[in-house]
Amino acid sequence: MSDRYLHLTSLPDALKLLRDKFPAIRKIEKIPVSDSIGRVTAHAIHAPLSYPAGHLSAMDGIAVKTNDTHGATDQHPVIIQDFIRVNTGNLVPYGYDAVIMIEDTEEDEEGFLIRKPAYPWQHIRPVGEDIAQGEMVIPGGHAIRSCDVGAMASYGITVVDVLSLRVALIPTGSEIVPLGTTPGPGQVIESNMLMVAAEIQKTGAFVTLYPIVPDEPNLISSAIQNAVETHDLVLISAGSSKGTKDYTNSIIADLGSVFVHGVAIKPAKPVILGEISEKPIIGMPGYPVACHTILREIVNPFLSWQGLCTEEYHKISARLAGPLFSDIGVDEFVLVTIGKIGEQWIALPLSRGSGVQMSMVRSNGYICIPSSSEGFESGSIVDVFVTTSISEAEKTILITGSHDPVIDYLADQLRDFGIFPASVHVGSMGGLLALKRGDCHLAPMHLLSDDGDYNISYLKRYMLGEELVLICVAEREQGIISKQNLSFNDITKYRFINRQKGSGTRMLLDYLLKEKGILPDDIDGYTREVTTHLAVCLGIMSGDADMGMAVHSAAKAYGLSFVPVGTERYEIVMKAESYDHDVRIQQIIATIQSPSFKSLLDRLGGYQTKETGVIRRIT
Repeated sequence: MSDRYLHLTSLPDALKLLRDKFPAIRKIEKIPVSDSIGRVTAHAIHAPLSYPAGHLSAMDGIAVKTNDTHGATDQHPVIIQDFIRVNTGNLVPYGYDAVIMIEDTEEDEEGFLIRKPAYPWQHIRPVGEDIAQGEMVIPGGHAIRSCDVGAMASYGITVVDVLSLRVALIPTGSEIVPLGTTPGPGQVIESNMLMVAAEIQKTGAFVTLYPIVPDEPNLISSAIQNAVETHDLVLISAGSSKGTKDYTNSIIADLGSVFVHGVAIKPAKPVILGEISEKPIIGMPGYPVACHTILREIVNPFLSWQGLCTEEYHKISARLAGPLFSDIGVDEFVLVTIGKIGEQWIALPLSRGSGVQMSMVRSNGYICIPSSSEGFESGSIVDVFVTTSISEAEKTILITGSHDPVIDYLADQLRDFGIFPASVHVGSMGGLLALKRGDCHLAPMHLLSDDGDYNISYLKRYMLGEELVLICVAEREQGIISKQNLSFNDITKYRFINRQKGSGTRMLLDYLLKEKGILPDDIDGYTREVTTHLAVCLGIMSGDADMGMAVHSAAKAYGLSFVPVGTERYEIVMKAESYDHDVRIQQIIATIQSPSFKSLLDRLGGYQTKETGVIRRIT
């Protein structure tokens, strides 16, 4: 627990304090029905008139009196002389109690010939069939949908009372630049409040997004005072910690009061709960994942107390595919990707860094490690709150193993078939072991054995007795990447950036070093590890390293030089049961074997497609 927050408030206590101070802000406004989509009804809406307002014909035909149709049969047709021609939607005149479809009649000079009697109210929409005057159209506390807009308009409702909660969003920070600006060194694009605005607008609240306020106390204070005057809730992004330029806490205290600074949650510990002019003020951390945590765990509950429609997440039980350890005394929220293997849900933990926005993008659920727990062991059954629909989560394919940029392109193509791949980069050996545990559907790998073949010997060694299927994605070129056209012979002369242990690239490097008699200690940067080929390129682009080993397509993507060291077989391994019975896996196989996928590999460069789509089985 950080010594900056010696008096952390538990999350339940913080929520109780917030609710006790601001139990309900019941403001109502009248708005045109045409502008009401997404807003929340303040009370039940009742129909001012019946619909339809009169008896209407449901068919094109003739309106008749049923008594006149008695006895009509094929052998003894009846001539109807007292009738009114009507079309669909026409008012049926008083005294007529049935409509006969025109195709069930024969017209002659005396009237219409019918061969079957009509029954009372046949093909007639009676008064109030849809809704009767005074009947409830939609209840209170209801998020208005497009169909509700249409119904209210049909029933003559022109304005509607909706809950009116005005929320001000104030982004702060001198390093923050607006969307559309190319950030310079040390600058970041403001995204937190754009994310918050998108989420809160879905609840039916009215949102005002303020311009970015630099780290100047007077400007921040002025923006907060302005927001308090015209809004019911004020959210401030960044400045909630205790750094030299974190002014939010002192400004709220000067203008009103702070009743919580620091909540026992992770991420987002330095959240602020305050009050100015009897209005709630929430200071949110500047890191994106931390900001989103406060939005989900504190702001959304507050909005729900006000009657707005916040999202409720479905809870499932899943097996944890990796350990999660935490500190006692802190509720920690961990983003995960879940998928279903057979009848078992699997949860893959994602990066726990509070600034890693892609963890939010890649996740479809989250786990709470309660403050009373030190975490969970790998394989534990845990509760997961699912942040997408269950049907979408069931379509998720878990891919764990070696990284290659082409996996992302493959995932993009598969979404056209309603398949949602989720990829975790843990290296070839990590993927193999995950597949062995049953923690993934597919494991990309490229492990070179002493006999010169790829993957087979490792699978036989580590998954003895398993029936497996491999599909070759491509034979790909590995090589030395740099800005200076460096080669493998330069590896001891320049700063190097390496792939992680267990990755096929790392194993290939070690094989080549051994072959050439080079010791790892002779390489500056051998112990500096990254988990993807693109991260190798970024390390070189940023100047943190001079060279590294990665695939050709990654070098091409960043315009770096590439000197090949060899060609390897990059395959995806799966259990034979999945290959034989899972239609999603079969679609993945078909996609890899398709001409369009081979064309994609040719465009990316650095891949040989002669073996692409070739199946190998291990029994």
